[in-house]
Formats: sequence, C-alpha cells, structure tokens
Amino acid sequence: MSSSYNFSKITSDIVSLSELCRKNDGIDPELYTKYDVKRGLRDLNGKGVLAGLTEISEIISSKEVDGQTVPCDGELYYRGYNINDLVAGFTNEKRFGFEEITYLLLFGELPTSEQLSSFSDILANYRQLPTTFVRDIIMKSPSDDIMNGLARGVLTLYSYDDMPNDTSIPNVLRQSLELIALFPLIAVYSYQAKAYYHDGDSFFIHQPAAEYSTAENILHMLRPDSSFTKLEASILDLALVLHAEHGGGNNSTFTTHVVTSSGTDTYSAIAAALASLKGPKHGGANIKVTMMFEDMKDKLSDWDDEDAIRDYLVKLLHKEAFDRSGLIYGMGHAVYSVSDPRAAILRRAVKALSIEKNMEKEYALYNKIERLAPEVIAKERKIYKGVSANIDFYSGFAYSILGLPPELYTPIFAIARISGWSAHRIEELLNAGKIIRPAYKAVQPHNDYISLSER
Repeated sequence: MSSSYNFSKITSDIVSLSELCRKNDGIDPELYTKYDVKRGLRDLNGKGVLAGLTEISEIISSKEVDGQTVPCDGELYYRGYNINDLVAGFTNEKRFGFEEITYLLLFGELPTSEQLSSFSDILANYRQLPTTFVRDIIMKSPSDDIMNGLARGVLTLYSYDDMPNDTSIPNVLRQSLELIALFPLIAVYSYQAKAYYHDGDSFFIHQPAAEYSTAENILHMLRPDSSFTKLEASILDLALVLHAEHGGGNNSTFTTHVVTSSGTDTYSAIAAALASLKGPKHGGANIKVTMMFEDMKDKLSDWDDEDAIRDYLVKLLHKEAFDRSGLIYGMGHAVYSVSDPRAAILRRAVKALSIEKNMEKEYALYNKIERLAPEVIAKERKIYKGVSANIDFYSGFAYSILGLPPELYTPIFAIARISGWSAHRIEELLNAGKIIRPAYKAVQPHNDYISLSER
C-alpha cells in the first residue's frame, strides 16, 4: 500500500464504494409481493410464519369466533401458566419471583419451597466472576455501550470454561446457570467502569450478597450506598419476571434457536442473542419512551391539558416533535393489539412506586398518554385494529423512578431474558433437527464475465 494512501482518501473511497452498495443491493419492493416473500417472517396481516414448536411460552392475541380471527386482550403463558396467576402467586406472598420463574422456564415445573431454596443457592454460588476478570476484562477496556461490554464478557467467559464446546444437556445447563447468575455482575460492573472512565464519576465495586435475590443484588451493586427499599426491589423483580420470556419468535430468542441449531457453544449463542437484543427495534424501546416523555414534559406547560397533549401526539406522528421518527414510543406491538398483559401488570405496580417517590403527577401523565395515544393513532393513521401500550411504555418509567441509568435499561432486559434464552437453547438441543436455514430467492439476472482489461 502506498504511503500516500492516507486516511482522508480511504474515507473518500469508502463513501464512493458505499454508493455501489446502494446501486446494486436495492431490491424492487414489488418483487417481495410477486414471490410472496414473508418479510420479517410475517404475512401481510402481521402474523408470524410458523417456524418451530415450543413448550416454553405462549402468546395469545386473537381468538377464533364463528370462523373468524378476532383480536382479544393479550395473554401470556410461561410453561402453560398464565402470567397473571404467576405474578399473583409470588406478590401475594410478598416474595421475589424471578428465581422461581427462571426455574419454571428451565425445567417446566413450579418448584417446591425446598427446590426453590436449593436453586437460589446454586445461583448465589455462581455469582462470582473469575479472579482478575473485573480488572483485566471490564476495567482495562471499558465500553460506553454496556450491551457490548456484556457480550464481550460472555465471549471471554468461554476462555475460563474447561468444557466450553460440550453441548451435552448437563454441561449446557451448568453454563446457563452460571450466565444467569453472572449477567447482573458483568452488566453493573461494566456500567461502573463506563461511568468512571467515560463520565468521570467515582468508581466502586460491591460484591454480590448471597442472601439477596437477583433484583436486590442489582440495586445493591449499582448504588454507592447499596441501599434500597423492599418496594423498589419488588418492582425491579417484577420487571425481570415480565421480561424473562416472550415466545420463540421474538428476534433474540429466534436468534438463539438459529445459532444453537448450528451446534455452536453456549457463549457464542448467547452473545448472538445479546447482539440481537441490542438493536433499537428490539430491546432499546423503553429508553426512547423515557426520552420522549422528558421532551413532552418540557414542551407541555400544563400536563392536565388533554388538547395540548393530543396536539403533541399528532406532532409526533407527523414527525414534527421529539426525534421526528413518526412514532409514539411504547405504543403498539408486533403481536398484541388490544392489550399487552405485561403492561397492565406493570402499570398497577408502578402506581405504588410513584406514590412512594412522590411522582404521582408523572404517573398520571403516562396514564393520559396510554388512553389518548390509541385515539390519535386511529385518527391520524386510519388504524382501527387496536393499538395499546406495550411493556416498554411502563418499564422505562419504572426504571427512571428507580433512578437506574438509561445505559442499563437494555442490559436489565438481557439480565431477565437470559432465562428464556437458556430454556430455548436447551429445547433446541433436545429436539435437534436440521440446521435452521430458510430460503432466499435470487432475483439478480445472470451476467457474462468481462475480463479486467475490458471493463
């Protein structure tokens, strides 16, 4: 390479080459219709293409009535148990639920008190990173994106495993339990390193407490004084439960199935799932919700003025407000239309937290948006099938009340969803068939080769 081939020329060349990508990689949208391609693996009505079977969870958003498919209130089942019943079970007994739900997702049965205690002990014993891991992996190369730090940490753990490539069920289960236990440590410590090296804040590391639940440990390790209320930990625990699993077809879980079907190791499969979840179309929506509300609160002089609120929502849809994306973040879902059961559960719980934190006015504003947004969307977009608040709508509010840094919103999603990913990885291995390989139709005409001197 010539020494005169400097950085500015490289940059210019890349810009020129990218134009070739635009020229030669754009496919006529009409061809997708011509060949009946299910873009996004969904039909024109948004229904997912059946790509597999699962016993881990079920999503119901419509029912058959007189031979017609009719939207209904959303239902979510973990291993056949309605999510409302599961949540009522541990909240009525004033217990934390994430460990119990993780047991259910992995093993298909609700644990007895003795089994749950033993399982919690296993997780507590696994909450210990390898010696010097924090110093050598997290502190020496801090990332300003915690999801990248989490993925790097997962891939690095491969090197500390004596049997990283063993895909037998006992070994994969052991790896999965270790990752479930270690995700909170890697995520929180990565944030602490980012806050110190990138933001100039103080740096501190709290060791996890064996007697704490996953939710309690997150707050304990994150806060300088390690203090938190029972209600705070309970709300975070509930959010973890509601994010733990959501069917085999969501992007990150399907990624887990696809990568697992190749026969690869656990660390690679979970790192791929993390990469999927990082995408703003999947795991980052609740950050956008809180940012949108901050902009809204700044623009509205009276939070009780519903006409002004409607005007702001219209501006959002017309790409005249906030990030000009044309979206009202937190409204609508790829599967649910009438309602998202997770949002309804979290809405009720967050109300109590807003009272404890003297943020009832903010909670009331969220309620107004939840009520008004579907009306505005139906009028402006002519969408009448039903648009409702999804879990991101209230999870972002919950995290902001808890004082969690936005950089941790998506990693907390991952801390929860690793339970579901692990269950689906084991299910894929136990029912191993062919490597997952859908078809793509080539639409590029064939060309005759032209020698280099004649081009």
